[in-house]
Amino acid sequence: MTELFTLENLGHLLMLCFLQAVLGFDNLLYISIESQRAPRGSQAAVRFWGIIVAVALRVVLLFVMIRLLDGLTEPFVVLDWTGVLEGGVNFATLVFLLGGIFIIYTAVKEIAHMLSVDHLDTPLSARAPKSAIEVTAMIVAMNLVFSFDSILSALAITKVFPILAAAILLSGAAMLFMAESVSRFLEKNRMYEVLGLFILLIVGVVLLGEAGPAAAHATHDEALQIHIFGHALLPMSKTTFYFSVVVLVLVEVIQSGYARKLEKERAVAKGGK
Repeated sequence: MTELFTLENLGHLLMLCFLQAVLGFDNLLYISIESQRAPRGSQAAVRFWGIIVAVALRVVLLFVMIRLLDGLTEPFVVLDWTGVLEGGVNFATLVFLLGGIFIIYTAVKEIAHMLSVDHLDTPLSARAPKSAIEVTAMIVAMNLVFSFDSILSALAITKVFPILAAAILLSGAAMLFMAESVSRFLEKNRMYEVLGLFILLIVGVVLLGEAGPAAAHATHDEALQIHIFGHALLPMSKTTFYFSVVVLVLVEVIQSGYARKLEKERAVAKGGK
């Protein structure tokens, strides 16, 4: 037990907590948006139990991945459609592929739904009603999809299970602390719902990109890199992702401020007449 309390493990824990915080941003955003689909009285409970169950399952997933890492990384299909579709497919490839497609579908569906809404004051829960159990299950499922990337990244830092589990539990506590605040902010600032959905859209694209080299990175065999029509399916770098998010946020903030300024000028102009 005493071998856990070393400077090396402490450094790994701090690094893992930072990694979980960075990679958990899109997860927290999804939880905040999805929870608004539940009945209003159940939304706080949905966020709480969704995160609690997801964190518990994430620890289980971590344990399973440590035990079965070789079995999960080996490709079970090697695509050999020369010039069209080539590369290896393993468990991680499927997780990233299906998760990315689902998130893109969800974001596009909600954006299209917003364009068809007649009353802007209609809450998300009223536009797309779901039961608390359905929303909680969706939050748990997508949390596991998001966590797969962070767990693989964490395993590259250390394979000491207690340290990895502690980082997951601390990140879960941070999500519990912040989920309510983020949800309240989105509810009071409805214009940022669209921003959040477009960020989720980018997250879906990022996950699709992660599917390309999943088998190649796991087996250290570049021949398993997925190629589509001769072009490698490569992941978007984290720097590019966060730069895109910052640009989207700045555009929204500046546009909102400019819109308020125009409204004031029009009000003054009408008053002068």
